[in-house]
This record gives sequence, structure tokens and C-alpha cells, in this order.
Amino acid sequence: MYINKFNLETNFDSILPFLKENNFGILVTATAGHLVATHIPFEITSDTPDQLVLRAHLAKANKQWKQLSANTELLVIFQGPNAYISPRWYDHINVPTMNYIAVHAYGKPRIIEDSEEVYAILKSQIESFEKEHVSAYNITTMPESFLHAEMRALVALEIKVERVESNFKLSQNRDEKNYRNIIEELEKRNDAGSQAIASHMKIVYAREGYKK
Repeated sequence: MYINKFNLETNFDSILPFLKENNFGILVTATAGHLVATHIPFEITSDTPDQLVLRAHLAKANKQWKQLSANTELLVIFQGPNAYISPRWYDHINVPTMNYIAVHAYGKPRIIEDSEEVYAILKSQIESFEKEHVSAYNITTMPESFLHAEMRALVALEIKVERVESNFKLSQNRDEKNYRNIIEELEKRNDAGSQAIASHMKIVYAREGYKK
């Protein structure tokens, strides 16, 4: 994707938390001139840039899984918060824009149909989502016959990420006065997107200062 030089995020300590917080991604594949996309949750299973792995599963009824090939690159899109930035917030003439965060992860998939490996992926994925619950659901409590029937209806996949494009568009090209004013105006709003973007802008400034 196009990324302005001011907005390119290369710090893996920023990218990884974003992926884990926004792990409901869009799996995009292309075959025979057609694009197909599926919205699914991913488990981020590694904490270093050269070992980033995404794991997920698809229903066999979803024919996209048959398009997956170990020799063909696919794309997973992770979309974060976004917020409208009004030109009224600047001390000079400008145009409206959007601040947002998005990460594109590219890699080649490994299709997993082995029942033991599929089970391990499902168990790990469920545990990652249930960990914040006091009475967490556990896949081991599911009747074995029911579990096996469900597993036969899906395939798991593992994507070793080969390339990441991270666009943290957070007004990094503005001077301090305008940058701070954007944050203040965003914080006056009640919507979650504006609040989240304001928080991310504060984090970027605390880490890097202003780039302009």
C-alpha cells in the first residue's frame, strides 16, 4: 500500500501490539483474475520480526481455502482505528484528511488438515481469546464426538509472514503546535475512533517527538 515517509512504522514494538489488539483480519487471495476476501480472527504466534506467524482456520464450505497455495503469496489486512481530521484545527489553510492505522502482512500459507495439529491451533486460539474471562471456556470440555465433527468441517492455516507494511498515519508531518491541537480536538469527541487515534498520537510523540 502507499505509505507516506512520515507515516511508515518500522518499530516492531509498536506493530506487534497493534496486531494483537486488532487481530480480526481480512484474508485476501487472488486466483484466475479474481479476488476473494474472508474476515477471520488470527492468532499472532511469535514475538520477533523474523519469526512472525499468523494462524487461523476456515470453514471447508468457504471455497477460498482451495485457492491457498504454498507457492502463492497472500495478503492479510489488519485495520485499526480511524478518525476524521478537520482543517479547522490547523493554524493555516489545509484540507480535510483521515488519521488511521493499518498493517498489511504478506506471506505464503501452509494448509493444515492433520487433526492433532488442527486441534492444537483451535485450542491455542480459543485460549488466547478466553484468557481475560474469569470462568474461561475450555475446548477440552466439549464432547469428543461433537468436537471431531466440527473439526472435520474446517481447515487450519499457518502463514509465515515474509513482509509487513505498516501505515501509522498520525499527523507526523505537522509541527508541534498543530499536532497538539489535533490531539486536543480529537479528545473532545466521544467516539472510540477519535479517542484511540489521540492515544496513538501521544504514544508516537512520546517515543519519537515531532518529525517536522
